[in-house]
Amino acid sequence: MTQNTKENIPVQRLLVPQYILTTSQILTKVSPFLASRFAAKLFLTPFRYKLPEREKEMDKNTVQETLLVPSMNREIVTYSYGSSSKKILLVHGWSGRGTQLAKIASALKSKGYQTISFDAPGHGKAAGKMSMMPFFIEAVKFLDDKYGPFEAVIGHSLGGMSSLRAIKDGMKTNKLILIGTANNVTEITKNFASNMKMNDKVAKKMKAYLDGKFKQDMDSLSGAESAKEVRTPTLIIHDEHDVDVEINSAYEIHEVMENSELMVTQNLGHRRILGNPEVINKITGFIAAQ
Repeated sequence: MTQNTKENIPVQRLLVPQYILTTSQILTKVSPFLASRFAAKLFLTPFRYKLPEREKEMDKNTVQETLLVPSMNREIVTYSYGSSSKKILLVHGWSGRGTQLAKIASALKSKGYQTISFDAPGHGKAAGKMSMMPFFIEAVKFLDDKYGPFEAVIGHSLGGMSSLRAIKDGMKTNKLILIGTANNVTEITKNFASNMKMNDKVAKKMKAYLDGKFKQDMDSLSGAESAKEVRTPTLIIHDEHDVDVEINSAYEIHEVMENSELMVTQNLGHRRILGNPEVINKITGFIAAQ
């Protein structure tokens, strides 16, 4: 399977074993209730994968540390890349890791910045099998307290949503970059259910279950909801053909932001966009601009 072919398949479909998809289909037909519980467990379980070749240089040349985040009583693994008083926080997406934005980190390092990134709980080298967006948010806030203030925050996918929420909650930074960032949690659950070969009925039951489990309407964490209160200069980057997070999310977030710029790319998908030279140049230029 070529890289271009992979970009046309949602990452959840790429990583999930076939037997899980088969189980999902059977449960959907037999019991939407049981299917929704099965889906919720899958939804909160990141998929781990072998470290890609493109991330090995960053993994080898970073200072790594395992830290406990007291507010959630979970461990994260941090990556410090380069040495500078100008620090930038990188926040990976679901089933990603602290080296996922390696090409961006390398470019920033060459421009005189130090990047701080992390493996969220249940991701990369961090302990645990379960994770969720509130864990990402708490990790961002924790790292801001420990290493901030950051010159900029760069978030990919769920990492972008989490960064928006942290800034809404009071985190200060000079610039924010959102790449392939999702907006509506209800839409995320529908897409997830579809990728797992389940239907909208199961998605609705799963969303209701998650709302009850975490004692809040998960849509309150949606990207556009947080963006309404974010005044930080923001660059939103999204690919027209992103099959993991549809382009409408970028437009919806951009529409409600007071100070944002939108860059729409073509044929880079949800993951290759992180290594595209034009995208990286746009990011470094946006951060450096006064």
